[in-house]
Amino acid sequence: MKKLNRREFARTCAGLTAVALTTPALLVQAADMPHVDPESAQAKALGYTHDATTVDTGKYANFVAGSHCANCQLYQGGDEWGGCGIFPGQQVAAGGWCSAYAKKAG
Repeated sequence: MKKLNRREFARTCAGLTAVALTTPALLVQAADMPHVDPESAQAKALGYTHDATTVDTGKYANFVAGSHCANCQLYQGGDEWGGCGIFPGQQVAAGGWCSAYAKKAG
């Protein structure tokens, strides 16, 4: 195992401190993001809904029962609301769905 000199030790500590201080700020920032408005042009174009059980299966033939944001590859979030790569700066409902849905691997 390599020995750290004082300069390397100080640099490592500074980096770890920066990570520890910024991570909570990022989590708070995510919680402050607004929810996607299903009536917005982008949401309408993608057929986004806060409740996947209300998807118009006639219009969106690619919908599969059990598909929802929480099990989509693009969802980055918690139990009820989270971020989505399709709607940057906004949160989608975990139980929501849109036509960009891509099943999570695994």
